[in-house]
Amino acid sequence: MTQDPPKKILITGAAGFLGSHLADALLALPGGHSVLGVDNLSTGNLANLQHLALEPRFTFLQHDITLSFDPGPVDYIFNFASPASPVDYARLGPETLLVGSTGTVNTLNLARKYNAGFLQASTSECYGDPEIHPQVESYWGNVNPIGPRSVYDEAKRFSEAAVAAWHHYYGVDTHIVRIFNTYGPRLHPNDGRIISNLMMQALAGKPLTIYGDGLQTRSFCYVSDLIEGIILLAHSEEHDPVNIGNPTEFTMLKCAQEILTVTGSNSPIVHQPLPQDDPVRRCPDIGKARTLLNWEPKICLCEGLQKSLAYFQSCLAAQSK
Repeated sequence: MTQDPPKKILITGAAGFLGSHLADALLALPGGHSVLGVDNLSTGNLANLQHLALEPRFTFLQHDITLSFDPGPVDYIFNFASPASPVDYARLGPETLLVGSTGTVNTLNLARKYNAGFLQASTSECYGDPEIHPQVESYWGNVNPIGPRSVYDEAKRFSEAAVAAWHHYYGVDTHIVRIFNTYGPRLHPNDGRIISNLMMQALAGKPLTIYGDGLQTRSFCYVSDLIEGIILLAHSEEHDPVNIGNPTEFTMLKCAQEILTVTGSNSPIVHQPLPQDDPVRRCPDIGKARTLLNWEPKICLCEGLQKSLAYFQSCLAAQSK
């Protein structure tokens, strides 16, 4: 995508947290590439793309990719369309399954038709509540196929199977990124994810909600690090899944303490019951990304929270009006 002539790149889910940051990064690459962003706005927010309104190389199409569409020839497709937070996929369960199945197949068929490269945004949720730690790409996972998280987990697992099939049977140039917990500006402030929940609670002076004993772990990757890894993967020859995330592991209690420090909040920590099928541990093995892509994250949690602070402060101010 960095060579001449300029490429036309399609991003589904472009108005979402990751899709909008990806659009920015692709437009900033040398070569003058153009980006077509597609989103049905069921969870995406046009405000995430507002700064591109006058960018002539960016266009936006409001469309549901579970319905057939053809934007004309494209050179590369990044398929990021899906509800991604527990709040959203609990509310939009059937829609999540459909976008991960029918939507993925529709976009794969576009890639096949136009001989375009294709990168699928998958997830660490494919590992479920993992019995292997840290999680390596060869691990098949421990997923409840009918539990409350299954609409998301199984949609992404189907997407991976479809992407692999279109590569093996039809020769589509595909890539699969398994994304671990990511945060930063444009993360929806009320989407139920740990960073947004705790940042908003701390800034509002409310108690910080920790589920269970708070000893369950996550690994948090700042958004710019993640996007860098994804673009490197898109340029690679690797067709099997690759973990992109930060391998530094934090307990929920330690994460809450970091947020209290960054925000200067005196909020207390309160405990609530652990949701069903909530993973006890989550941490990527990024050896494959280090070897194949020469990639690893640069921004630690404390620095990333500092970079995110002004954004969450603006979200709180908007909610207070």
